[in-house]
Amino acid sequence: MSNSILSKSVLILNTNYSPMDICSAKRAICLFYNQKVEILESYREKVHSPSISLLLPSIIKLKNYVKNNNMEVILSRKNLLIRDNYQCQYCLSKKAPLTIDHIVPKNKGGEDSWTNLVIACQNCNRKKGNKTLKQSNMDLNKKPRKPNKIQYFQKFIKSEQNSWKPYLFMESM
Repeated sequence: MSNSILSKSVLILNTNYSPMDICSAKRAICLFYNQKVEILESYREKVHSPSISLLLPSIIKLKNYVKNNNMEVILSRKNLLIRDNYQCQYCLSKKAPLTIDHIVPKNKGGEDSWTNLVIACQNCNRKKGNKTLKQSNMDLNKKPRKPNKIQYFQKFIKSEQNSWKPYLFMESM
């Protein structure tokens, strides 16, 4: 069994069908066998043990309600890359290595926040340096915003996750 299959993304819904989180298929299978969730949708792939064959979960729903009002996405390099679509916010290049740039440099009072951090390619980051946008004569492709969890979850959707769309307030294809 390929480890990449077990690392596929699975959408977790609360008992009221509101999106809560995304986990790996491996975690979803453990939750299922511990009778904490029910599987609502599955991928086409199957996972096998010596005695059982199971379709790989795609959407699971908790059996017991969990109070969760936190719709915040943690500020991290990985989440910045997801928000900015793995591309430089100055030139739109997806050429690695990508770096994190402070729009207002730290030495000018800039902070580590969703609205002051963007993904930049090395060339643009070097060109901008420790200058403001105006000083460097550079512009951002779009204004950085703090994502909420729904927007964050929407970034995970690929063609095989079309079944997620109704739960993430997107049109179904």
